[in-house]
Amino acid sequence: MTGHSCPGSDIGERFLSTNVNSASPFGAAERRADHSRFVQRVRRRYADELACLAPGAPDKAAMRACLEHLAGERGLARPAALRVLRQLVLERLAVIDAEQGAPLQAVTRAVTELAELALDEACRLAFGELDALHGAPLTASGARAELWVIGMGKLGARELNVSSDIDLIYVYDHDGETAGNAEGRNRLSNHEYFAKAVKHIYQTVGETTEHGCVFRVDLALRPNGNSGPSVVSLGALEEYFLVQGREWERFAWLKSRVIAPDAVLRTAGMQALRATVLPFVFRRYLDYGVFESLRVLHRQIRDHAAKRAAGNPGRANDVKLSRGGIREIEFTVQLLQVVRGGQFPELRTRPTLDALQRVAKAGLMPADKAEALARAYEFLRQVEHRIQYLDDQQTHVMPERDEDLNWLAASMGFANTCAFLHALDAHREVVAEEFDILLGGGTQGSCKGKGCNGAARSADEELASALASLPQAFAARVQQWREHPRVQALREDTRQRLVRLVQRTGAWIDEGRVSELAALRMTDWIEPLLRRESYLALLQERPSVHERLLRLLGAAKWPARYLMQHPGVIDELASQQLLAERFDAEAFEADCESRRASLRTTGEDDEEALLNLLRRAHHAETFRTLARDVEGTLTVEQVADDLSALADAVLRLTARWCWSRLKNRHRDTPAFGIVGYGKLGGKELGYGSDLDIVFVYEDEHENAGEIYAAFVRKMINWLTVKTGEGDLFEIDTALRPNGNSGLLVTRFEAYEKYQTQRGSNTAWTWEHQAMTRARFVLGSASLTGRFDAVREAVITAPRDPAALAQEIVAMRAKVRAAHPVRGERFDVKHSAGGMVDVEFVVQYLVLLHSQAHPELRANSGNITLLRRAEAAGLLSPGLGEASGRAYRRLRQVQHRARLDEAPTQVDPAELQEEAATVRRLWQEVLGHASAA
Repeated sequence: MTGHSCPGSDIGERFLSTNVNSASPFGAAERRADHSRFVQRVRRRYADELACLAPGAPDKAAMRACLEHLAGERGLARPAALRVLRQLVLERLAVIDAEQGAPLQAVTRAVTELAELALDEACRLAFGELDALHGAPLTASGARAELWVIGMGKLGARELNVSSDIDLIYVYDHDGETAGNAEGRNRLSNHEYFAKAVKHIYQTVGETTEHGCVFRVDLALRPNGNSGPSVVSLGALEEYFLVQGREWERFAWLKSRVIAPDAVLRTAGMQALRATVLPFVFRRYLDYGVFESLRVLHRQIRDHAAKRAAGNPGRANDVKLSRGGIREIEFTVQLLQVVRGGQFPELRTRPTLDALQRVAKAGLMPADKAEALARAYEFLRQVEHRIQYLDDQQTHVMPERDEDLNWLAASMGFANTCAFLHALDAHREVVAEEFDILLGGGTQGSCKGKGCNGAARSADEELASALASLPQAFAARVQQWREHPRVQALREDTRQRLVRLVQRTGAWIDEGRVSELAALRMTDWIEPLLRRESYLALLQERPSVHERLLRLLGAAKWPARYLMQHPGVIDELASQQLLAERFDAEAFEADCESRRASLRTTGEDDEEALLNLLRRAHHAETFRTLARDVEGTLTVEQVADDLSALADAVLRLTARWCWSRLKNRHRDTPAFGIVGYGKLGGKELGYGSDLDIVFVYEDEHENAGEIYAAFVRKMINWLTVKTGEGDLFEIDTALRPNGNSGLLVTRFEAYEKYQTQRGSNTAWTWEHQAMTRARFVLGSASLTGRFDAVREAVITAPRDPAALAQEIVAMRAKVRAAHPVRGERFDVKHSAGGMVDVEFVVQYLVLLHSQAHPELRANSGNITLLRRAEAAGLLSPGLGEASGRAYRRLRQVQHRARLDEAPTQVDPAELQEEAATVRRLWQEVLGHASAA
């Protein structure tokens, strides 16, 4: 078989010129690690030392034992012993990887632990020598100042490759000076001390001797790069982040981790460093502005790789830097993490494979795509390792020698080289496609339609040019922007984004994809947000989000107001599953708990962070329901069901988290419950509805009343207080025993007596009406059963029909008087024949007849209960069904009016049939009492 012998393989056809296949399938002989020139050298030179490393995959304990053997019995100086240890470890990894198929994580973990061990040893040697000469570095309080050796990139993520260099940044915690030597002399500033320590560490780890080096050390990622000092204080690092930190550095610090010395890894100083790094890497908002920064960085890397490959075609086949390589997987994952990691702490993780799982779980990438990228990553990393085993060189370029290619294929488990090259091509194509979907575009050339051209003009010139092609009202609004101070204050690249959005919107109006009204509402929405450039970046980077946003704004007014209050939720429009899914309470709570756990691991789970976490999650889920509602994928009843289930979930989370943070709690879980009334109880919540709730407890602790009062106050504060992310709900507790003059939280026994008319202090009829729609929202199982029994006792109690009817009619008259209707309009809720009439009729039927008709006892909603009442013979044939249809229609009209911020008082002719049906229902059930 001769050159170009792998048809269909990009690599085989372009780069191979000789035989790359064997006559028969590869076997164990072709996989042997001793094909590696590096392995051959190690076995020749260190034959006597090979046995000092325990059998199997090397771990830190085995490496440390081998190091002590080399330094003790072999008499090597510790820096030399570290170098020899490194040779032995890599030889072992070549064997278990190529011959035994060790998993990728076993290899990367071993190399990472070798680096951690070496740097810990280097720190110990450096500090020992420098302390003897200059004394320990001290803080103002007299404590020892600490140096943090921060591993970046693959070292920080515990995924070093076998011939990797290590990217380090050195930071110390406090300025000061050393204590001086034994005679009190030779004092240095802490900065000078640690600068000497950095040089000493490099001599131990990075210098090349007859045994090679332990690791090549790169400090280029430090503040100010190669022109900056080798070590900086924590204060200087924080100032650098605030003043000079660049976007690409955020990606570098994403994987940062303190790796040495081992003694500082569990000290309090770690929290101070974390508090400096996290806000730099992860912004508090959805940070789509990093897209273009990462594009520029990737373009520079590709250009550099292309220059290196000029005149040497083989270099173009780089498994790390070429198209579809390892770097594109890392960029794809890191971009999703940096964009959202500020608001979604569960995405903050260093290892690439773990990050892929998390972005998929968060719905940022389809699960099958994440799995394909994970397989590609493992494959490419294993190929990278085999390339490096050959000569222990830090290279990622496919070898050109046929025997080396055959060994790569055999050690990867392929029967022949062509099969290996085809698999390599396939994995790289998957990576390249996914990368191009996420980052392949850009602001250039992204505008299509009238007013878009490729001429290099200023944003103001392009905006002026676009005006002529825009609809009149939209053009007038955009013209106002040109002189707006907010627009003039924007950077040129941000103004260009704004121009592209205007041009794209104009093109879509022409095509009939969106309405001009939607465009006008978008200008109103975006104007206050112009200085928050991430929103412009999001809309520019995600045309599908831009279009969905316009459709949503064009459909009703209220979504625009909600987006004004919570602009960050527009990112939810990027989800492909948005319209196909429904609210899932279990998943919602699990996500919130996961975010809370992630905040706890970094020490960020303070009260404000948790308040904001709940608000962001609630607002995002409300917006998802709103989008489905406006798009017509949910009925009014389904919207109410989902909003009610969301409120239940938020109450459960708030109760758990508040109790866990209550200082005087006396048990693991509270003996406590929440009873929902009104719209919450009937699962008929709308957007922005208050929660009518009553708090109860059953606890024999001597201070139970005081403890639960403090607990409830805390809960109400968590639910109602406004933070930077807004609030959650308004809470109404007026339905508790004795109303606003009663206790905020009631012992359940007292609540039971009040509702069941035992004792001198008892409930009114209107409170029993409210009980028909009450339900136990959360609490212990024992209280759930007891509440159900109380509710049933209340609604099934014997009642005088005439007296009950008169009281309900009187209450209806009070409600109507409180909500007068203007002129001849029909109020869908309060007019005669409106929704309140239906609700009062149902409450009357339940209170009067549920003793004899158990099917009326369940809190099943007005429409279902009307049907059951008809089936029980309590209503004329067909009236229950017709009334249910009328009630549904009235709710739909009310819901639509509120979405569009329109009055709920309409032309009577519009709902003439429905109103007549409801009046007939009222007359049949309560007409006799009304007449009286």
